[in-house]
Amino acid sequence: MITSMTGFASLTREDEVATIGVTARSVNHRYLDVQIRAPQALTPLEQEIRSRVQRRLARGRVELTVTLAAKAPPAIDVEINTALVAALARAAERPEVAGAARGGWTAGELLRFPQVVSLHERPSDPEVDRRVGEAALAAVDEALEALERMRTREGGFLRGDLDGRRAALADLVTRIAAAAAAGQAALRERLSERVAEVAAELPASEAAVAQEIVRWAARSDIHEEVARLEAHLAHWSALSDAPEPCGRKLDFLLQEMNREVNTIGSKADGLGVSALVVEAKAELEKLREQTQNVE
Repeated sequence: MITSMTGFASLTREDEVATIGVTARSVNHRYLDVQIRAPQALTPLEQEIRSRVQRRLARGRVELTVTLAAKAPPAIDVEINTALVAALARAAERPEVAGAARGGWTAGELLRFPQVVSLHERPSDPEVDRRVGEAALAAVDEALEALERMRTREGGFLRGDLDGRRAALADLVTRIAAAAAAGQAALRERLSERVAEVAAELPASEAAVAQEIVRWAARSDIHEEVARLEAHLAHWSALSDAPEPCGRKLDFLLQEMNREVNTIGSKADGLGVSALVVEAKAELEKLREQTQNVE
């Protein structure tokens, strides 16, 4: 299946407990690379979020950002270090301090001393944490579904372009095979004419001469390469129609097709074959560039 690795989704969901925002974006990458940014309160869910991404996507760099705003602010406990306050009060009564601090220290002044006041956030309600976690995971799933839809939609455009280029390459392969076959026939004719010219001066066995002509012509035979290219093109269509992601397999097929085209270029003999091989290589390069976007 042709699916793009590029996509974007963003949503915000709100209930009586919290407001949750999720932004998911993906770009090209050789493998699946998941980057998650989430508040500390959702740290226990990070592995589950990562697993949900991995179940849906096969390739691409995925950046998932989750924001959380609780409706009820956390309860804060204020703790007074009474021992330190008492020590400060006693210090204020010393003669060397009492003269400078007339009237003693006020409560506000005491509270401004370091370590006199400590603020502690009360442990959250487990039931509230559970509801927030479920809501966050549901929002992540929804964002991933939207991301998948966009990647699939983009993949449809990629499929159209790739199919057109694959058809153009298949046409070039047919033309190369025809030009090479004509070139082989012309080569045999030239060799036969040359042998006929030489035979008058140097007698030789007709069977041996015929065998040598066939051997020379076989050096330019590209039947096997063309057959493999056609098989690769058929396999390309099968992979594109299958439900599984196929980007890496298509990339491998392109490497094999490029190898066959290079071999054809070095073997084939015929008018216009070189120009057709250059066109085929250019088409393969365009296919390769576009395949880098396929999941």
